[in-house]
Amino acid sequence: MEDLVNKAREIAAQILREEFRYDGTPFLQHPDGVARIVSDEIGLPAECVAAVYLHEATRAHKDVDISAFPADVLTIVDGLNKISTIKPKDTRLEAENYKRLIVQYSTDPRVTVIKIADRLEVMRSLAIFPKTSRDQKLLETIMLYIPLAHQLGLYNIKHEMEDIYLRYAEPQMYRHITGKLKATEKDRERLTMEFIEPLKKTLDQEGIKYKLKVRTKSAYSIYRKMKVQNVPFEGVFDVFAIRFIIDCEPDPKIEKDLCWKVYSFVTQEYEPDLNRLRDWLTNPKPNGYESLHITVANKKGKSLEVQIRSHRMDDEAENGAAAHWAYKGIQHEQTMDRWLTSVRYNLEHPADVKPEDVPTPPSGEIFVFTPTGELRMLAAGSSVLDFAFNIHSNVGARCTGGKVNGRSVPIREKLKTGDVVEILTAKNQRPGKDWLNWVVTSKARNKIRQELDIEERKAAADGREILNRRLKNWKLEMPDDVLFEYMKSQKYTSVLPFMAAIAREEVDVNDIKTYLLHREEQQAARLEALSEIEKVSHNNTDQYSGNGEDILVINARNVKGLEYKMAKCCNPVFGDDVFGFVTRGQGITIHRNSCPNAPRLKEKYGYRVQKVVWADTPAKGSFPVLLKIEASLDHAVLAQVMDVIGQFKASIRSFNVTERERNHVQEYLITTRIQVPSNLEYDKIVSQLQRIPKVTKVYRG
Repeated sequence: MEDLVNKAREIAAQILREEFRYDGTPFLQHPDGVARIVSDEIGLPAECVAAVYLHEATRAHKDVDISAFPADVLTIVDGLNKISTIKPKDTRLEAENYKRLIVQYSTDPRVTVIKIADRLEVMRSLAIFPKTSRDQKLLETIMLYIPLAHQLGLYNIKHEMEDIYLRYAEPQMYRHITGKLKATEKDRERLTMEFIEPLKKTLDQEGIKYKLKVRTKSAYSIYRKMKVQNVPFEGVFDVFAIRFIIDCEPDPKIEKDLCWKVYSFVTQEYEPDLNRLRDWLTNPKPNGYESLHITVANKKGKSLEVQIRSHRMDDEAENGAAAHWAYKGIQHEQTMDRWLTSVRYNLEHPADVKPEDVPTPPSGEIFVFTPTGELRMLAAGSSVLDFAFNIHSNVGARCTGGKVNGRSVPIREKLKTGDVVEILTAKNQRPGKDWLNWVVTSKARNKIRQELDIEERKAAADGREILNRRLKNWKLEMPDDVLFEYMKSQKYTSVLPFMAAIAREEVDVNDIKTYLLHREEQQAARLEALSEIEKVSHNNTDQYSGNGEDILVINARNVKGLEYKMAKCCNPVFGDDVFGFVTRGQGITIHRNSCPNAPRLKEKYGYRVQKVVWADTPAKGSFPVLLKIEASLDHAVLAQVMDVIGQFKASIRSFNVTERERNHVQEYLITTRIQVPSNLEYDKIVSQLQRIPKVTKVYRG
């Protein structure tokens, strides 16, 4: 394995021999420093050390032949080279996406760890960089590499990078905090010794076995607490903490009893600040974290934080589901957390890891870049079209294709992580229905549907205008019932797509003309069947009185080839007293005897009046009735009216309420259109409505 590293270093030394760092030292010092961190401080194997040198050799020199190295080394090198191309924008809003991009490039999980080691060496050498480059390194470190190091459990590296960050980002604050820490170091040591001394004897007498840990916060952690709590250095109570780790069998009851026992000894000896008691034994945190935290003061008034937990609790807090990075609230995503946790385990237990246990990073999304370097996250399988809609709805709607890594591609081209995508558009481009087959993101799908709906409505308006203009030229009419009849014959279920089809010339308006003319011919043929009625009754204006023998039996359906329809002026209902009126070109219209138009029709066109009777039983169906109700001005009456109608075989098609004044009294006029199967059902509804106390009048419109 040593030969593997030596061979890789020789290649790097040869390729990088003429490259130097900002301070004039050989650039090879950088991979040498990273290799030492990877090997000595983190403990990764020789393959990873070799990958460090090969990464630096091939990052800017793509033609270097390293094919002779093992496949896992080449995989690590490829991941490191991809990560080196990431240039985060100056925004923390995208930090999580950039972190996830680093993880996705790490097809071998050790890639992320090596990159963190690389960044640590850069931070240790930060003084040699010019200010602009240094500021960029600081931004990348605080956004990406410190959180990743924390999540992987590389705490020493994390703390060191944090302190270096603070030293350069906030130099005055760094000097202030480190000066305070140095000045109080002996005080903390003395305070620790004084704290534990009176407790030793008591704990030994009780047979409680424990280990004591003393933890001093890093300069950066103190800085963050000062900033968040808006307090000076002296106001940070947990600059250092003493942790009791109790050694006992992992039984929840025994563990909690012992923790509370130690707590009682501590609070008997020292003054507790109960406002700062954190009982995560009785109510563990959602992530499973268990511990007792209390701030106490000694007789001199010096405060310090005491943490009490069992060995099992401490192990889970440091290594398990309640790891420090989780309970401190660092933003994370569940799938990536599982991946990082498994990587962390592999680092800590290398002997237990089998090849098949090596985790793979989450792959539910891809990360692509705009030509200006802006990072965009999309669902895996996304196309150029998905990316275009991710940029902006108008860009997506006008997309004609794109350029991926400089290569022209169609809009359906699938993207992969790391692609640089430029969108091509055209003013006349419009979304098509087939676009829905090429996108996977919900944003793109929703926007395409919206655009299609807008286009459909525009086309429908154009189609209706075309049809109306043609009908006027042909001197033909197409009532709604005839329109729906024709639409049904053409397999259209609604007006919008039908009118849009006319605009797109998918429906030929000349076919509509042919249909209407043919329908008129059929109507004429049917009216021939009525000729005898007209001949017999032409001179008999009193036919309605019963002198004629021809009686038309109706049941809401056409009979004997004769077409009839219910008059809209009075809306007859099965069972009403009715008569038929022979029209020219539209068959027979059925009117109620009480129809407002009945006297005029009978007097002026008595020869065209046809006696009509209903069939014994109605056909399946319903009849529209316009019902008017006058009622006192009381909101409750509206609900009562609707409740009554709902009790019968009727359905409400419209319901309109107006307020008006009659005889100096305010009242409601309720106008409702209902569907009923017969006048019997209608009479029942009217009867019940009249019983409502606030209803003053019910009548048919």
